[in-house]
Amino acid sequence: MTVDRLTVMLVAAEASGDDRGAGLMRALKRRLGERVRFVGVGGARMRHEGLDSPFDIAELSVLGLFEGLAAYPRVRRRAREAAAIAARERPRVAVLIDSWGFTLRVAQRLRKAAPELPLVKYVGPQVWASRPGRAKTTAATYDRLLSIHAFDAPYFEAAGLPVTFVGNSALAADFSNADPDRLRRQIGARPDDPILLVLPGSRPGEIERVLPAFADAAARLKAERPGLHVIVPAAETVAEMVRARVAAWPHRAHVVEGEGPRRDAMKAATVALACSGTVTTELALAGCPMVVGYRLGAVTHAILKRLITTRYVTLFNIAAQDFVAPELIQDDCNGPALAREAALRLDDPALRARQVARQFEALDKMGRGGPDPDDAAADAVLDLLRPG
Repeated sequence: MTVDRLTVMLVAAEASGDDRGAGLMRALKRRLGERVRFVGVGGARMRHEGLDSPFDIAELSVLGLFEGLAAYPRVRRRAREAAAIAARERPRVAVLIDSWGFTLRVAQRLRKAAPELPLVKYVGPQVWASRPGRAKTTAATYDRLLSIHAFDAPYFEAAGLPVTFVGNSALAADFSNADPDRLRRQIGARPDDPILLVLPGSRPGEIERVLPAFADAAARLKAERPGLHVIVPAAETVAEMVRARVAAWPHRAHVVEGEGPRRDAMKAATVALACSGTVTTELALAGCPMVVGYRLGAVTHAILKRLITTRYVTLFNIAAQDFVAPELIQDDCNGPALAREAALRLDDPALRARQVARQFEALDKMGRGGPDPDDAAADAVLDLLRPG
């Protein structure tokens, strides 16, 4: 295809979407070089690849019913600003990544203002787990879905939306350059010292609701094991918030930022406390056993309980149809329970090894080792623009 300065609009509103957007940008640049330019909304990783985002996406990382209601005017304003980019920059295609509520508002505005603009949804709502009606809404709004789960297609194709399975970019996370020994040297840990990794999420609401329970668990584990090292990788969207909270902990914890140190920590860790999300797949790839925790507001949780149709929240647990990693959700996500599950794994190398092996088996079911998702997504976007 001959492309004369292709303008691609991308919109991401959360850390995981920022990561996928950056990967897609790199893949498009490998194909088109200087003949592609990017406009839209994204975070630090997309900015690094050349996107000039008009605002900080951290303010869009909203979790929960009441938080969403409070943020609604801001979200609507930012959606208008994002849609205005298309009117100004006239992209040939718009790719809206994850973040169901915000990207839907942007897409609806783009559809109204520029009906001819192809709209691509990258990562569909998890209709196989809850709210199946979103498949029809997605089909009515977008021209193509780039799916990260092989089991997505039937739900959306039944609603009339073409689906291209590109795979999960988290499954392509490259740990070949990760150096656990480097991380241990940086924090003063000996080769056999146990390391607890605390991953509290990438949204402010997750830090508010999940981190206190993780902090309580870490304090209990540290009190019983003085030689335990605690590391807290902080997502860029909440780094300042995480640093401030960790500074008040009664014991020392090392906050690390950036992709390199984060992956070093995942490879070095003995056990992780992980907020449910993309990070659980990355941890599994790194060979790190984990305990998964999550909390929502009480009203939000009560509503979602009636809508969710799956027993599991962790993707590799869904693939395995079993609790490969324990999931402590809502009231079960508390310091004593988290500490108890983490302690079992800290103290039992055989249990850790069994869990890691089962995590690897589940990753294989999810498509580990398949084509690179960034390249597959770039090919799908360019295919959409080919005539005929």
